Amino acid sequence: MSDLTATACCTAYAAVVEATGEVVAQGLLVRRVVWLASLARDLTARLVAARWNAADLDALASGVGLDGRVLPSKGWMAVRRLGWGVGPPAGVHVCDRVVRCAEEQAARLLRLALHRRRLVAAIVTTWPQNTSARTGAEWEALRALLPDGVSAAEVRNRSRQIRAYLDEHEVLPADLIELEEPPKVAAQVVLAAADRQLLTLQRTGHRSARLRVRLPLVESPASARDWAWHVLPVILPPTVTPEATLCAPTVRVTKGRVRVDLPFRIPVGFAPAAGHRIGCGFDWGLNGLLVGVVGELAGGRVISDGRPFAYDASGVSAKLHRLRAEREHLAAKHRRLEGLLAGITPADSRYVALSTAWQRIGVEHERLCARIRHLNKALAWSAARWAVDQAVAAGATVIYLEDLATLEARGRRGSWNARLSGQVRGRIVEAIRHLAAKHAIAVVTVPARGTSRYCPRCGAGTSVLKHCPAPDRLAERGWRWASCPACGLSCDRDWAAAERIVARGLLGQHATRTHRSTGVRTIATVVEGNVARARRPRRPTRAARRARRTRTDLHPRPAARDRAKKRPTPKRPTRTSANSRNNSMTFSRVPDRRTVPAPPPAGGGQRPAGHAPKAGRHQPYRTGHVRNFHHRTGFHHAKATPVLTFTEHRGSPGQATPVRVA
Repeated sequence: MSDLTATACCTAYAAVVEATGEVVAQGLLVRRVVWLASLARDLTARLVAARWNAADLDALASGVGLDGRVLPSKGWMAVRRLGWGVGPPAGVHVCDRVVRCAEEQAARLLRLALHRRRLVAAIVTTWPQNTSARTGAEWEALRALLPDGVSAAEVRNRSRQIRAYLDEHEVLPADLIELEEPPKVAAQVVLAAADRQLLTLQRTGHRSARLRVRLPLVESPASARDWAWHVLPVILPPTVTPEATLCAPTVRVTKGRVRVDLPFRIPVGFAPAAGHRIGCGFDWGLNGLLVGVVGELAGGRVISDGRPFAYDASGVSAKLHRLRAEREHLAAKHRRLEGLLAGITPADSRYVALSTAWQRIGVEHERLCARIRHLNKALAWSAARWAVDQAVAAGATVIYLEDLATLEARGRRGSWNARLSGQVRGRIVEAIRHLAAKHAIAVVTVPARGTSRYCPRCGAGTSVLKHCPAPDRLAERGWRWASCPACGLSCDRDWAAAERIVARGLLGQHATRTHRSTGVRTIATVVEGNVARARRPRRPTRAARRARRTRTDLHPRPAARDRAKKRPTPKRPTRTSANSRNNSMTFSRVPDRRTVPAPPPAGGGQRPAGHAPKAGRHQPYRTGHVRNFHHRTGFHHAKATPVLTFTEHRGSPGQATPVRVA
């Protein structure tokens, strides 16, 4: 067993002063929390600005304090061991635990800066000759210097930042401190560094907790009398299970409400790195955001059941593309107005109008950025929930994904799914790891290079697929469909890539490596193998067996109708407004009774990704007949394969054909 850590965002609407029993309304509680967060932010900003230099960053990166001892993992202890203390302003009384919280936040910001510093140093050291594209040797040299866990999106964004600095100053930056200003500090209180002298947290029920924290009564407290204990009742979301262990939260104010970011730990089962028999492989597709298959390792070969499942986010991606274009348009207008304001004085008659428009566009730009962030987050968690549901329904113990660090987007991105940024895919991977841990399912990444190039049936790294627009247009060049000239395979391009991914994972699982600090599991060795499809044909029906014995046609063609005209054609009556109420005749196009959908089967299935239907919110999800390709994903414009639970896996040809649970 191990622990899984997550964070629940809760809201505190009111509080009670412990000493007097005074009820603090939401508005007053917000002001007092803002006062505490402002005190902690000012202390953190002063500490970060004072240590934003190469010498202090080198001292923090060395991991050794002034006394020669190793720096502890707790940030506030490391800051004090380095002798970087900070005190409150003159005339303001702040207890030592609030200073601890400020030092903890400063240490986290500086340690994040060390990661960006190593990334910038690696890119500057291996700066390419051609800034538009790196060669293979330059990529290898860069990957050798990069920190662990760096994605291609981070490398691309930092390269753009360095290129902009080079264009402006005509020289590469020597360090991160030349490239960036000190990071901005958020107005929040990290209570993880505090103890019982500043807060206590107690669970009072399955869905409730009691947060007891000291808050200032005035904006600038002058003595200990200006501080008082406040009791904040907190409602826990359903994700915080009764067996979860609550940790010290982070308190902040957002949109006029007190937010309590509450970390909690839940026990989960251990997912082994190797020894898997059934696994799911997912491809970052062009025709779908995620395309997956189920594979089984039997007798040294990988067998697939021939049933692909896909999550298509074309509609959501198109909406994101429109929002990004609008964001860039607002950013250009904002920069234009800023340039116009810089060229005139406040005494000019145009200054007020331009300043008002500049502020209004800035607010709209921030709102649009928040909307894009929220949509990206919702899409990532919806796709992750759907992928984990498919793995659980198939009985898989491992999920194999393409490694984003080796994923390269080449050529024109012809589909909306391919236009999704690497940041969205990175959030999907993190969400899949979090959700899969709850079901003891391992998540392993495999190399992405060559998964869409070779045939999964007869290729094994040698037979090259031919990509075309459609199965009936094999002579044309395209990217949606894949066909193999050697074995005759014809299937969706992403489906073939997903089969190669699950084959690489199951055949190369002995080479799985787990990162010591992050716990991320990867397979760097490429082990190729063909994938076979094993679907036993269905047993013939009684009518088919009778037709075989009697040597008759199973579906006899009806006798031809005599089309000779022997009587006059009857006049078809029409319904008028006068006798429409009393006319009881029926029409072929309009049924006499309103049809109703068939009742769902009695068995229960996996809950689909996204929100539950409004009509059956308190009923378990039931798998029934699916009329179309749309699935409950939480989005109006996202389509996904329904989650179907099978009695057993379609493995070797000797096994019976599984059926869906009713």
